Amino acid sequence: MEKEKKKILLVEDDPNFGTVLRDYLALNDYDVTHAKNGMEGFEKFKKDNYHLCILDVMMPYKDGFTLAKEIRAKDAEVPIIFLTAKAMKEDVIKGYKVGADDYLNKPFDSEVLLMKIKAIMQRKVKDSVADSATFEFKIGKFHLNSKLRFLSIGDEEPIKLSPKENELLRLLALHENDLMPRELALTKIWRDDNYFTSRSMDVYIAKLRKYLKKDEKVEILNIHGEGFRLVVNS
Repeated sequence: MEKEKKKILLVEDDPNFGTVLRDYLALNDYDVTHAKNGMEGFEKFKKDNYHLCILDVMMPYKDGFTLAKEIRAKDAEVPIIFLTAKAMKEDVIKGYKVGADDYLNKPFDSEVLLMKIKAIMQRKVKDSVADSATFEFKIGKFHLNSKLRFLSIGDEEPIKLSPKENELLRLLALHENDLMPRELALTKIWRDDNYFTSRSMDVYIAKLRKYLKKDEKVEILNIHGEGFRLVVNS
């Protein structure tokens, strides 16, 4: 089954540069809609759903900042990357204030843009998983109720998890048999990704492994340099 292409709205008033950029992104498996000014860009945005918007800042009729505000009023989550020939600090700050996810100064390396697009889209997917409303999980023979912070197995007295133990196990359960990135847990639970929070998380992983030892089919694997996997063997 063919994988659905991610849809990008590119709003760029330079027809030559816009066409080249559209074709480059299309070659890298993105479905790109090119609008030639801010007014056309907003009309196209209203008629379709996009995974990401790339907006030139300096455009006739409606500049990129104004367009971004209109887009944000309709969709608070869609990622926005600004392209600009102006490298002034005030413009960069203004861009982030109206909701930019990233900023690129012209001329730029097209591969850098590609990497930024991939990173932003991966981050959005991870965030949507982490923000899931699910709070009850079956983990092998265990049952986790993350609202009550209870981890139970069979008829035994439930273990009352600490807030961090609970959030960490919930994130692992949301990614069961898949990679839970280390930086996702650190930013979601510890609100910071540094050496000390990383060591703290390792301590909590060790505690969770101790709790889960009662089911030999459940284990937390360390994926070196990337994160952890909660594996439930059949």
